[in-house]
Amino acid sequence: MINIEKIIESREGKTLEFKRDISSLKSIMKTMVAFANTAGGIMIIGREDDGTIRGVSDALQVEERLSNAISDSIAPAMMPEIEIFSIKGRQLILLKIAHWRGPFYLKSEGSEQGVYIRLGSTNRKAGPEILAELNRFILGVSFDQMPCSETDEDNLDLKQVQSVFQSVNKPIDKEKLETLGLIVSYAGKKVLSNGGVILFAHEKYRNQYFPDARVSCARFRGTDKSDFIDRLDIEGSILDAIDSVPKFIMRNTRLYSKIETFRREDIPAYSELAVREVLVNALSHTDYSLTGMRILVSIFSDRMEIQNPGMLPFGMTMEDFKAGVSKVRNRVIARVFRELGLMEEWGSGYKRIINSCRSGGYPEPEWIELGSVMRVVFYPHPEASEDRTDNVPVNVPVNVPVNPRQQWFIHQIQRNAMVSAKDIAGHWKVSERTAKRDITDLRQKKVIAFSGAAKNGSYHLLIAESDT
Repeated sequence: MINIEKIIESREGKTLEFKRDISSLKSIMKTMVAFANTAGGIMIIGREDDGTIRGVSDALQVEERLSNAISDSIAPAMMPEIEIFSIKGRQLILLKIAHWRGPFYLKSEGSEQGVYIRLGSTNRKAGPEILAELNRFILGVSFDQMPCSETDEDNLDLKQVQSVFQSVNKPIDKEKLETLGLIVSYAGKKVLSNGGVILFAHEKYRNQYFPDARVSCARFRGTDKSDFIDRLDIEGSILDAIDSVPKFIMRNTRLYSKIETFRREDIPAYSELAVREVLVNALSHTDYSLTGMRILVSIFSDRMEIQNPGMLPFGMTMEDFKAGVSKVRNRVIARVFRELGLMEEWGSGYKRIINSCRSGGYPEPEWIELGSVMRVVFYPHPEASEDRTDNVPVNVPVNVPVNPRQQWFIHQIQRNAMVSAKDIAGHWKVSERTAKRDITDLRQKKVIAFSGAAKNGSYHLLIAESDT
């Protein structure tokens, strides 16, 4: 059952939008199309952007106008759930739009120009690459399964294939290559699939057809990308990145020693198992149909980020991902990774990452969907960052000491997130009393301040970049 009170207090996002009224029906229809094409969503009419409950004056009449507009404006036919709620003596209308195989579009703009998707809290017109992805989703075919029509079997680096599979004691022959989907039939001949090219084609053909299917690593001096210390564009196929990326991270981060009961323990700045899992996930879930974008590994003084092109698969939300729901974007690549022991049960990666971080005392990573890319942010082990001024977030002078929890809290504010003591307590598994003490300390040091009403206000940074 829908908890309308909880939804009303939430922020707009990928699956939620508020409208004060229905004066802009086209905007409402556009959002409904975007919800249906992406991951479904809820729209509430009668709430202002600032959270004020405005209500609708004649809910039954508004409901009828909405139903008529949906029928007249959207194709294919859409049948959202429409309900009327009463909050604080005012009536609101809730529309629940399910994700479904479309693509849905605005009739007035046509079946190509009228397709919209949801990116964050905004609606974006779907370009040719997204339209192609939507159509593949309808057909149940992944991009890496499709034939790379201009190739042939000889473009496959058979020695590399044999070497990789021999390393895990698995035989490989032509029949197995076809079973894995690396070689497919096309126009009466055998060609490489897109996944076959990305994974195992000779370098010449990988660079010709998928020049961006690679990983770029960089180490920056501070907390932004203004000053490089080290960088590496990993050569070879994406499989080579699984060994090369950890080596780059190792040479650009420090081991921290901890001595307990006469034993010395070397602690990596970041959980090696969690980083490996996120890297494998990025390689297997990248949208390789997008051009001009590649997988990025960025190391800063206060965090590390792994970013890959591609929003979450259609029909999937971040909550689904964290709950273990699996939607495979690249079936050929995922199948090969499983054969090689790089991936375990689909949908179990998030749990392994979280368990690894918790058992090692690391902060849990953050997953952030930024438009058409997915970014995972790692924060260093507390032993690696406690009392280290080079790990303090941007805008905080070196003479202002902050602990890792406060560092994390400041970083959330920099991202314009509305965070509170409850968020610190939940993220770091500490008491709310400890979290409130962290915030009070930051306010006393004049690093942050609170503005607005107690219920709807938020924290902001007081220290400008010129103070650093």
